Amino acid sequence: MLNPKFGSWGYRSFIRPVFFMFDAEKIHNLFISIGTFLGGNKMTKFITREMFDYQDKALEQEIFRIRFRNPIGLAAGFDKHAVMISIMEDVGFGFSEVGSVTRLQCSGNLGNRMKRLVKERSIWINFGLNNKGADATYNGLKGRRFEIPYGVSAAKTNCIETVNEEVAIRDYVYTLNKFKDLGNYLTINISCPNAFGGQPFSNPELFERLMKEVDGLKIRKPIFVKMSPDLTLDNLDKILSISKKHNVQGFICTNLIKNGDKSGGGYSGKMVERKSNEMIKHVYSKTKKWNKKVIVIGCGGIFSAEDAYKKIRFGASLVQLITGMIYEGPSLIGGINEGLIRLMRKDGFKSIAEAVGADVK
Repeated sequence: MLNPKFGSWGYRSFIRPVFFMFDAEKIHNLFISIGTFLGGNKMTKFITREMFDYQDKALEQEIFRIRFRNPIGLAAGFDKHAVMISIMEDVGFGFSEVGSVTRLQCSGNLGNRMKRLVKERSIWINFGLNNKGADATYNGLKGRRFEIPYGVSAAKTNCIETVNEEVAIRDYVYTLNKFKDLGNYLTINISCPNAFGGQPFSNPELFERLMKEVDGLKIRKPIFVKMSPDLTLDNLDKILSISKKHNVQGFICTNLIKNGDKSGGGYSGKMVERKSNEMIKHVYSKTKKWNKKVIVIGCGGIFSAEDAYKKIRFGASLVQLITGMIYEGPSLIGGINEGLIRLMRKDGFKSIAEAVGADVK
């Protein structure tokens, strides 16, 4: 593996300035094309792994019978079309999440859909759940095997029809049922801030109706719920209380933050970090008292090993990122894993699992 600090310095000094001269979505699409190419060839996969991959047995965890070789995952929203898992395993991720996937193919919102906020180390995103639909995504993944586990994030199709609550529920159920036997876990995305009709299933009453339907699918793999950082504490506690009664094994904290912006879209990166960390700590302290095992996955503002470790000590068993990799480059992943070993040893932990929730009384 290349020295992560040198790799990040080289990316920030030479590659990022060039990329950031161009439209953010075009560069995003370029990353997808490059990653798809690299992941489709044994030689390019080997070279990528030699350059970026770092693993250590102390970072391994078995959660719900899934082996995670390290706690760093690619969040949903980057690999919308499920074409990047192969190269993400060589970059060094411990797991990957694809989508969000909706029942129907969707081209997403019109106009400018992605903008960098460099000073804030954040990105404004207004894609609107663009994806090729549940059937096409399933057919693209069917029969493929990967070295890392992956999850499928399911959302309702971004269209006027799914404003109807019953249609929206059927939309979710179709996608979840489609993937019940493919992939390692499922995520129910109730928190996309840039889709038609907003986030109706953050409403506790509608969320319970959705979960009753999901229970009927008898899915035998972990189901996680991805939540908005803009939830009030009362709303969050109601979502948790409902989840306790239904087939939910974990919570992703969090999705994009609105930050008072009513024009559409949401913000990733450092702008969401504080609320993400607060929610991780709250959800962990609540759910660790339950009579069933659940986990927290932390997402939002991870740019370093220290950022990831803080989320882990607040109660996250796993973490996810996208924006940090865009700002720091692909060597960030190996750098985080290497840094976690250093931080763990400094605190006297023999495994990353021992650090989970260490800062929560």
